Amino acid sequence: MNIPVSNLPRIVIVGGGFAGIALAKKLRNQAAQVVLIDRHNYHTFQPLLYQVATGGLEAGSIAYPIRKVVQEYQDFYFRLARVNEIDTKNQMIQAEIGDLHYDYLVLCTGSKTNFFGNKEIARNSMSMKTIPQSLNIRSLILENFEQALLITDENERNCLINFCLVGGGPTGVELAGALAEMKNAILQKDYPDLDVSKMQINLIQGDERILNTMSEASSKAAEKFLVALGVTVHKEVRVMSYDGKTITTNSSLTFETATVIWTAGVQGAAIPGLDANALIKNVERIRVNEYSQVAGYQNIFAVGDIASMETTKYPQGHPMMAQPALQQGKLLGTNIMRLIRNQKMEPFEYHDKGAMATIGRNKAVVDLPKFHFHGVFAWFVWMFVHLFSLIGFKNKAVVFLNWVYNYILFDREGRLIIRPFKKKSFTTFTSDEV
Repeated sequence: MNIPVSNLPRIVIVGGGFAGIALAKKLRNQAAQVVLIDRHNYHTFQPLLYQVATGGLEAGSIAYPIRKVVQEYQDFYFRLARVNEIDTKNQMIQAEIGDLHYDYLVLCTGSKTNFFGNKEIARNSMSMKTIPQSLNIRSLILENFEQALLITDENERNCLINFCLVGGGPTGVELAGALAEMKNAILQKDYPDLDVSKMQINLIQGDERILNTMSEASSKAAEKFLVALGVTVHKEVRVMSYDGKTITTNSSLTFETATVIWTAGVQGAAIPGLDANALIKNVERIRVNEYSQVAGYQNIFAVGDIASMETTKYPQGHPMMAQPALQQGKLLGTNIMRLIRNQKMEPFEYHDKGAMATIGRNKAVVDLPKFHFHGVFAWFVWMFVHLFSLIGFKNKAVVFLNWVYNYILFDREGRLIIRPFKKKSFTTFTSDEV
């Protein structure tokens, strides 16, 4: 990898997500050599991926170059690569571009879509965990409408403009709301020769309520907002199969659709090489102790979505969201330097700052530790928090101006098919995992 030899301990960070960037910032100009490796050269602000998928934002406004984050850090190196395996015996990582020795290894590889072993659904549905996947969804949505104009068969045409979102968590709810706003304010003007009122947006949730990790009040408010926008919410319905055209469920319900977007679950993006006891098989998360050390190792750490730190309050590990990742990454930077100096490390304690989701224009739900509210004020809180969390002043400004423009004019200028999504046939779509 052409990393200079150093007398300082080498800390290798795998992953430039929320946890990896927070850790990198904490290790800035410390007495250590730091190498950050990621398969993309940018950090993605994942909470706004759904807006890229629905044309509200361009991809560049929620991405930030990793090299720009670390360009003034001393003895800090970034390499663009995918890490394939960890050789714990020799303290090496094996990547596409070569091997690299580490003194301390931190895994911040995040999460990926969990299809729960259903290969047919994985093959035919769409994921939304990366910017390329969001652009694929945007292209497919628009291509479906372009194709629907050319089809005379009503059933096939309705199939093209019927969208099914599987999973009623924040991602599914926010995406459903954004699609509904596109239907109500934009698509009918773009396609005047198509009966856009026939467009269906189905949100399918296996649990008894949507947003089941938030308060019941927020769950009810979110469902009310979605129904008012024209979204059909199906609760306690599980998708069993999808062949590219027909969804079958555990009930009598079936759906004819050309587009299924799967947001029903995530799992850790684990890297082979760790001891089998360190990995929780069903969710692919790595067991860590209160110092984020991987079970069975003193110099290997995991933080963020990939890490499962089991506590009394969080027996299944902390929620796979940005806040735990940011807090873990920040503390670990301090703890690694303490470990290097033979000082006592500080145990991690998660400070829950709440959860929120937006359903559309003037509609959001917010759960704070002591307060729950929804509506217009919640929507402004949601916007402020997300703007503040973006990396880079330019990204903040661009996103804010886009939101103001979209709000005033009821428009989304990002509905462009820049990179067409290629599918094998009308009934065989692939969920291009990029």
